Amino acid sequence: MTIHENELVFVPLGGSGEIGMNANLYHFKDRWLMVDLGISFPDESLPGVDVILPDLTFIEARKNKLEAIILTHAHEDHFGAIPYLWERLKVPVYGTAFTLALLRRKLSEARIDVSIPLHELKYNTDYQFGPFSLELVSLTHSNRRNTLHDYRFD
Repeated sequence: MTIHENELVFVPLGGSGEIGMNANLYHFKDRWLMVDLGISFPDESLPGVDVILPDLTFIEARKNKLEAIILTHAHEDHFGAIPYLWERLKVPVYGTAFTLALLRRKLSEARIDVSIPLHELKYNTDYQFGPFSLELVSLTHSNRRNTLHDYRFD
C-alpha cells in the first residue's frame, strides 16, 4: 500500500463491518493514530478459542510513527485487546477516567507486569497527537440509552 505523507487515510484492522474487535487507524502527515484496540468473542464454530484479536501486522511495521491508542469507551470490543497486544506497539494509551479505571482492573486481573502509560482525557478539551487534533464528545451508544464517548477529529 502506497500512502502519501499528507494523505488522510483510514485503515480498519478490525471492527468495520462486524461486531467486536474494533481497531482503527488514521494516517496524516506521515503519522498514525489508533482508535480502540478491542477483542471479539467466538461463536460455536470456533471451539476452544477464548478471544479473537485484530491483526496488527500492518501497524507493527510502522509503529515508530504511531502516536497513541485512543480508547473510545470501556467495552471489551473497544479496549479488551490491550492486555494481549499492547506489548507489540508500546505507545501511550488514552481514555476517559472511567475507561482507564476498567482497563486498570482488567490489567490487574490479567497480572500484566509491564507498566502501560495510561493518560486521562477530559471532555470539551482539545488534544493534540502529532498532526491529529481531537476532542471528546458525549454520544448515546445504543438504544439502551448508555451514554458513552466518541471523538471528533479536526
